[in-house]
Amino acid sequence: MLQIFSKKQFLKDLLEDFVDIHNHILPGIDDGAKTIQESLELLKNMEALGVKQFIPTPHIMQDFYPNTDESIGNAYELLLGSLNKKTLNKITINPAAEYMLDGNFESLLNEGQLFTLKHNYVLVEMSYFQPPINLEELIFKIKLNGYIPVLAHPERYAYYHNNLDYYARLKHLGCLFQINLLSLSEYYGTSVQKTAKYLLNENLIDFAGTDAHNLYQVETLTNLILSKKRASKMLEVIQNTNTTFSVI
Repeated sequence: MLQIFSKKQFLKDLLEDFVDIHNHILPGIDDGAKTIQESLELLKNMEALGVKQFIPTPHIMQDFYPNTDESIGNAYELLLGSLNKKTLNKITINPAAEYMLDGNFESLLNEGQLFTLKHNYVLVEMSYFQPPINLEELIFKIKLNGYIPVLAHPERYAYYHNNLDYYARLKHLGCLFQINLLSLSEYYGTSVQKTAKYLLNENLIDFAGTDAHNLYQVETLTNLILSKKRASKMLEVIQNTNTTFSVI
């Protein structure tokens, strides 16, 4: 009835066969799923939401989550080994990572073995307190090394909320932007929601991801309602995400 008589739409209606390029479903290696059981519950509920292809992106963060190819690979194998054939025939899981632009990142970059989303797309994030002093230099180095930086949840960096023009500067430098679907609600606060809407309206968003860490977040996404105008904008972003990162 909501669909017929209102100008609103459920977000989940846009997510059929979604390629989720940002989530934390691998068990026990960051602030996402803590156990294999939590991973399985997340997968089940995210599949019901519409996700068909999962790109798990555990944090690689020097001071908190010093993950490596080995730790990510082990968690990935543990998850795969816990899934039955029926589930594996319906979904795909290909791990990557979410890199904090901290003191260790440049060393990993110089080694040239970053865990990418697909091809040369690499997911990066910044501290919520302040950006790296050498942010623009880092972006240049990422591109110089043959990677395309995808900045996770740009709408969540509060230090840019009163300096919205800088988002265009980051885009000009070659950063692509990945919005968190939860940012379309008040989940992270009204300022984040407002900034997310601004970035969408300015056509600055390239990709979308759930950034799901737990079942409550997935439930929130399941019940999230958008205006028809916002839904139309998001559909373009979702389609671009699927086209860019689909492995089928």
